[in-house]
Amino acid sequence: MTLPGIETFRRAVDPSDCDFLGHMNVSRYLMACSDGMFSLQSDVGLTRADMESGRRLSFAVVHIESDFRSECRAGDVIFLRSSVLAIGTKSATFRHRLYRAGDGVLAFETLFRSACFDLVARRAAPIPEDVRRGLEALMEEETHAA
Repeated sequence: MTLPGIETFRRAVDPSDCDFLGHMNVSRYLMACSDGMFSLQSDVGLTRADMESGRRLSFAVVHIESDFRSECRAGDVIFLRSSVLAIGTKSATFRHRLYRAGDGVLAFETLFRSACFDLVARRAAPIPEDVRRGLEALMEEETHAA
């Protein structure tokens, strides 16, 4: 089975990632998705250099919808696959799915509605055409939508 999206994050769950209940803390799920977004942005043309001294654009999350499907525990290797669901003039919707590598189980999925954010003006900006083309290449097919 081919999983939708591209891999944007992978690591082992550290004991410090877990709460006193013994599973990965909520904040770590969102951290994985945040890190994955920077990887995805780089793939579509918004690199660190571009953010810092180039066009000064980045996607900024404005709305999140999440579902926790299965626990992750210390020692589990986890990986994130990310795709694009929708592209607007100044925003896009991203789907992130976090899996446990050992058994392939989907542990977490979330939708990030994100604005293309002008880091100088501090407001939404139109998505540049080259970035739009990169996002279009990551569009998830209808058959994988939940």
